[in-house]
Amino acid sequence: MEEFHKVRRLPPYVFEQVNRLKASARARGADIVDLGMGNPDLPTPKAIVDKLVEVVRDPRTHRYSSSRGIPGLRRAQANYYARRFGVKLDPETQVVATLGSKEGFANMAQAITAPGDVVLCPNPTYPIHAFGFIMSGGVIRSLQVEPDDRFIPALERGVRHSIPRPLALILNYPSNPTALVASLDFYKDVVAFAKKNDIIILSDLAYAEIYFDGEPPPSVLQVPGAIDIAVEFTSMSKTFSMPGWRMGFAVGNERLIAALARVKSYLDYGAFTPIQVAATAALNGDGTDIAEVREVYRKRRDVLIDSFARAGWQIPAPAASMFAWAPVPEQFRHLGSLEFSKLLIEHADVAVAPGVGFGEHGDDYVRVALVENEHRIRQAARNLKRLFASAKQPNNVVPLAAHR
Repeated sequence: MEEFHKVRRLPPYVFEQVNRLKASARARGADIVDLGMGNPDLPTPKAIVDKLVEVVRDPRTHRYSSSRGIPGLRRAQANYYARRFGVKLDPETQVVATLGSKEGFANMAQAITAPGDVVLCPNPTYPIHAFGFIMSGGVIRSLQVEPDDRFIPALERGVRHSIPRPLALILNYPSNPTALVASLDFYKDVVAFAKKNDIIILSDLAYAEIYFDGEPPPSVLQVPGAIDIAVEFTSMSKTFSMPGWRMGFAVGNERLIAALARVKSYLDYGAFTPIQVAATAALNGDGTDIAEVREVYRKRRDVLIDSFARAGWQIPAPAASMFAWAPVPEQFRHLGSLEFSKLLIEHADVAVAPGVGFGEHGDDYVRVALVENEHRIRQAARNLKRLFASAKQPNNVVPLAAHR
């Protein structure tokens, strides 16, 4: 049976191949150290859970909620932006609650994309950044570039060679998957370029609070005038260890926020009201919970970088996010990231995310998530050390090549 048009436009979901192999290994009794999916293992802070329990006892909160987010929640997000970034937002017109940043991105794509619209998108990147627009009829022009001096020239080429001219530019710093961080000066240059070329900026800032080195990551909305063309998406999933709660935000330009809110009004009634109230309490907190989560990830990062290096895998230390962007070791580079990821499950009981799942330019890397405790990360390193040592033996070359 022929697939539907929109489904045909989507490539095979490479992560599913790894997930099937992982499930099969576990069914055989293997103890898989899962550093693949970016699914936080930390419990949601007790005060947030307690607020949910308190509010859910009131039957009035069991009714349909507000698609845009209850007023108190939108005010709390606006106050967070004022404290953290010095950005003033109108909670009535410049803030909308989303069911996580992923849903916000997908529905924004639906709201603003006409068939054939061109969107500039870094590659590699988080899949919804590209495929939200592809599913909406748009066309992606990939930018294989980092947030440095090469970025603006890449944008210039993208505009020069795109027909029609690009509608929007996707930004995601700290980046998933590369963990790269952008500076405020970088955002100033990008905003100036986007304004000159009438391009919308959509910024994913889901990892704003998970940083380890240097200054806290900035918001593109800190650039004067950025709010004329930009919307930014944030999430409570990582910041407050609330992934299953599905709570996020889009903030910024009134026209774009209104378009997103209108689309959402046809699709959902918003998150369950007790979740929104608990999220409000989290945002209005003193920041202790955020600092504790950040410290846990920092310690895990340090253990990962040190123990994996001792095992023979040199990985650059990420300055932010809950991921390390790890080059496939030279002796396995010929396999590609997907086959290397399969190899790690089958021969080291370690799961990672293949870089090719984030775009073809990610195929020399895998993403390693900091979602297991320090003991388990060291266990993964020991398993990897045995695999790497075994791979150096001449009689063990055939099983590795067989994965091709």
